[in-house]
Amino acid sequence: MLRNIEVLCHSSIRLNKEKIIYIDPFKIDKNYNDADIIFITHDHYDHYSEEDIDKVKKDETVIIIPKDLLTKTSKKGFKQNNIITVMPNEKYIVEGINFTTVPAYNINKKFHPKESKWIGYIIELQGNNYYIAGDTDVTEESKKVKCDVAFVPVGGTFTMDFKEAASLINEIKPKIAIPIHYGSIVGAEQNAVDFIKLLHPTIKGTILIK
Repeated sequence: MLRNIEVLCHSSIRLNKEKIIYIDPFKIDKNYNDADIIFITHDHYDHYSEEDIDKVKKDETVIIIPKDLLTKTSKKGFKQNNIITVMPNEKYIVEGINFTTVPAYNINKKFHPKESKWIGYIIELQGNNYYIAGDTDVTEESKKVKCDVAFVPVGGTFTMDFKEAASLINEIKPKIAIPIHYGSIVGAEQNAVDFIKLLHPTIKGTILIK
């Protein structure tokens, strides 16, 4: 399930399965320009980075964004038909890829208000569901997620911390849990280590950030 999957940095993820997919490209080290699809969770600079989008996009790249990013993204040179705006709690098929949007928001802080309609994604690839939580706390919607692999923030401050993330993962019970959103802007590698220690023995915790 983790073959050809990388966490490049922070919350920047590359999936090379049926398509080459980037989620929230950030601090990309060189020009790859190989993305078939780019998923963006929200408008913050460490998730919607135009400099890094330029390093992974090619002429036919499809970008999937929350609605509030439409104006910015339209100026980035994407073909109009390749810009897909999405809302929380919906199901979509884009380029043959099935995915569901999950609300991503804070419940006890102000950085990611629910009314912004920012999102996480459950992406179906080769028969497995990959949940990328986005910047979120533990919410009623996240507790209902069904997935095989979960990428969850553990750095705290702006999102759930490692204890809250472990509690969520132990409730939704994916086969594999991967900590993200630490080590660059907020949080430390120890947060990821401590997160894995708290997981139920049936759940495999894996650190992919190198």
